[in-house]
Amino acid sequence: MKFFIITKKQIMLCLSLAVAVIAVGVGSVFTFADTNRQLPIYCVETDKKQIAISFDAAWGNDDTETLINILKEYDVPATFFVVGAWVDKYPESVKALSDAGHQIQNHSNTHPYMTSLSKQQMCDEINCCNRKIESITGKCPTLFRPPYGDYDNAVVETANGLNMYPIQWSVDSLDWRENATAESIANRVISKVTNGSIILCHNDAEHTPEALPTILDTLKKDGYEFVFISDLIMKKNYEIDSTGKQCKCK
Repeated sequence: MKFFIITKKQIMLCLSLAVAVIAVGVGSVFTFADTNRQLPIYCVETDKKQIAISFDAAWGNDDTETLINILKEYDVPATFFVVGAWVDKYPESVKALSDAGHQIQNHSNTHPYMTSLSKQQMCDEINCCNRKIESITGKCPTLFRPPYGDYDNAVVETANGLNMYPIQWSVDSLDWRENATAESIANRVISKVTNGSIILCHNDAEHTPEALPTILDTLKKDGYEFVFISDLIMKKNYEIDSTGKQCKCK
């Protein structure tokens, strides 16, 4: 019977080799994922104190007129991402938003999880909503926000292929939460805004109309200029970093 004696030095060598192999493997996986991951625009790198506020409209409509009035009072342009089914149900609100000078952008036609769809279905969702918006406003959307913030490479690539910029957000008001208050919404937004931020709100959240004046007044006094998302983002010579920030090409 033979015995193999393994020295401490041999054990350490084996462990070192194992760790090296694992590290290379893990590094390769993460490098591959990062290199190939496609991201929407979450925010924009800019020296200017410019920000954009957006509202998603998918379900209710009780507060849309109130929001229009508040935005007018503070002279703030907003970007509204609307669902095609919402356009069908409230065409007069779509026109009112457009007539008030706000931009109407694409939030899909039926508010599905886009990652569950085929590429053709994604195209249908985006194109159908575009047609509905353009038929009322006379302007075809150029921005697309995936419902639920749900996206993958195929969603981003499909939007890009339709000559649309996929858009997320960097500041979530969380105005949709049941325990949200006007104070918590305002404090959250104000505390998180930086140059190039894209703010997410909803047109039918209970306390958003109450929180909005504080948000707009405070940020304007802090020197921020509100612009449309389409004016905030770069249209060429840009890259998107691993956090979703749109930056000038180095």
